[in-house]
Amino acid sequence: MSTGSQYNLGFISDNNIRNHVKDIILKYRLSINYTEFKKLKIDPIKATFDMLVYNLSDVEFIQREIIRQIDKSNNNQIGYFHQNIFKYIQGWEVLKLGYDIVNHEKNYYAEIKNKFNTMNSNAKENTFRKMRKTIENNLKATCFLIEVISKESRNNPWSVKIDNEVVECERIRIISIDRFYAIATGDDHAFAKLCKKLPRIIRDVIKVIRDEGIEIGFSSENNNILEELRKRNQDLLTALYLLAFDSYEGFKNFTQD
Repeated sequence: MSTGSQYNLGFISDNNIRNHVKDIILKYRLSINYTEFKKLKIDPIKATFDMLVYNLSDVEFIQREIIRQIDKSNNNQIGYFHQNIFKYIQGWEVLKLGYDIVNHEKNYYAEIKNKFNTMNSNAKENTFRKMRKTIENNLKATCFLIEVISKESRNNPWSVKIDNEVVECERIRIISIDRFYAIATGDDHAFAKLCKKLPRIIRDVIKVIRDEGIEIGFSSENNNILEELRKRNQDLLTALYLLAFDSYEGFKNFTQD
C-alpha cells in the first residue's frame, strides 16, 4: 500500500505504519445489530434517568447507547494498536501469553495498560508478583508496566501494596509510554512524533481503504435497533424495561405511567 506520503518517524517505515493502522481500522467495529443489542441487557433504570435528566429523544438515546457499546469493542483495538506496533521496532517481539512485549536481547519484559487507573489492587498485585518472579529467574531482566495515559511522564520503580506492605524493586518499573518509546527506539521524542503524524496517517489509510471499495463509517444496520424496539413497544422506555425484565414479576403487562 503506498500513498506517496513521508512521515519520517524513524523507528518505523511509512509502509509498516500504514499497514499497522490499516489493520486496526479494518477491525474497528462500525455497527451493532438488534440481536447483539438485546444480549447487552441495557439498564432501563439508568436509561430512564439519562433520557429525562438530559432530555434525550428516543433517537438520541439509542445513538448514544450504540456508540457507547461500539466504543467498548474499539477500545480493545486501540490496545492492540499500542501493543502490536512494537513488532515493527527492531529487537522487540509481541507475545500472546505471559507479557505483551519482550526484548530478549536486552532482557526487557513489558505489560501495557491504557490508563493509570484501570488496574484494581488484585490485578496490580498479580502483575507485580509475575514480574518479581521474572527478575528472580533472570538476574538480567527488567520488567516494565507501561501506561499509555499516565499521571505524568515517568520511569520509576513500581511500588505495590502486597499483604499490607508496600514493596518495590528497581528492576520492576512503572513507565509512561513516551519514556518507553525512548528506550525502545533510542529517540526521546518518538511517541510525540507518532502522535503528531497519526491523523495524517489515518486519513491516508482511510482513503486507500475507500479506494479499495471498502466503506468506513457507521453502518446503516444501527438504524434498525430503534425500529425493532418499537415493535416490542412504541414507548422506548417501556420497550427497554420489557427487554431487561420480561421474566420479572409484575412485568407481564407492564406500561409506563
